[in-house]
Amino acid sequence: MPDASRPFARHGRLPRRRAWTTLLSIVASTLAVVLVSGTSVAAIAGAQLAGAPTSVKLSTDDQSAAKTADITAIKGGANILLIGSDTRVGQFDANEDVEGARNDVTMLIHVSQDHTQLTAVSFPRDLMVPIPACTNPETGTSYPAATSAQFNTALGNGGVSCVVDTVENLTGLSIPYAGLITFDGVIEMSNALGGVDVCVAKDIDDTYTGLHLTAGSHSLEGSDALAFLRTRHGVGDGSDLARISSQQVFLSALLRKVTSDGTLSNPITLYKLAGAALNNMVLSDGLNQPKTLVGLASMLRGMSTSSMLFVQYPVADDPDDSARVIVDQTTAHTLNVALQTDEKTTLSDSSTGRASEDQSGSSGTAPSSAATPSSEPTGTSTSTSAASPSSTPLPSSITGQSAAEETCSVGN
Repeated sequence: MPDASRPFARHGRLPRRRAWTTLLSIVASTLAVVLVSGTSVAAIAGAQLAGAPTSVKLSTDDQSAAKTADITAIKGGANILLIGSDTRVGQFDANEDVEGARNDVTMLIHVSQDHTQLTAVSFPRDLMVPIPACTNPETGTSYPAATSAQFNTALGNGGVSCVVDTVENLTGLSIPYAGLITFDGVIEMSNALGGVDVCVAKDIDDTYTGLHLTAGSHSLEGSDALAFLRTRHGVGDGSDLARISSQQVFLSALLRKVTSDGTLSNPITLYKLAGAALNNMVLSDGLNQPKTLVGLASMLRGMSTSSMLFVQYPVADDPDDSARVIVDQTTAHTLNVALQTDEKTTLSDSSTGRASEDQSGSSGTAPSSAATPSSEPTGTSTSTSAASPSSTPLPSSITGQSAAEETCSVGN
């Protein structure tokens, strides 16, 4: 947890272009699509992929093998990188003036080899990391390797492949599958579900996104869901790190709804969810085929939400720039090794992030919009599920939550 004796680093507070990191919710819709029977996924994936955008090639050595590999039998588990682009091309707000495309949301999905745990690792866009030499596939422009560059510039440098290479270098993992995601599907997906119920512990008031929510419980869909996932200035300390933890509140609530109320048994809703995900994604060659999606479905089918972990990649304040972060090398090494060795982990001893708190101690559970914000310190959480004997607790400095944990987003 941040040291209370000094102010938070206000990552992303400097005057610059507006951030559109709404794309994380499409990760959840993708998970929703694959949390069903293989037969259903086969029928839906076949229909949706037929009209989906063209695939994208990766430069990884195992890309060609991924096209024929059985995703359910990959030694050490399956790794998929989901990238959210802030491009406006072809989007609902295409008239917005944003230069280039950046990977403003990047999430690594690791599914264990025995299919009992999913770990979703979010990488802050303001993270300073080494980026390898890359060539932009659209312009042909070559970019030299950089020993320290802002993480969200990788997509503009060399497309999806460059982001994959950057994360592989950072984590030591092999990532044969990737998907590039646009944000129009956020609205479609939330509408298909009829809204997602989120808890707000303290009023959110963000003039940048137009989001104004009183403390309490809110069912969000369409543009409201979009604004909730976009908001940075309205939650926590106003940083990108705060937004990540607030987004985890939404994603966990969404997955609980999808897996608990018969959503996946409704073929109309299921088809809409599939369309929201697949029609707003460009998949790598290995992922862009029905058999891979069917295999992914079989891996996740029946997995408990308590075994779906959302974590933020460990970072520390950048001593050279208060608006940036650097890798917390010691803690990141622990997480990297756990993923590399396919180790079962738990967040039972970890904390929620800068803009979320445990719902059991928050009055945000009340349906009344006049609920009084919790006085409990933000950043503490007790997991709703106990660790199995074979699970290893991650360091407490690694923030996050399981999808089973009911948490509230905290306004600022």
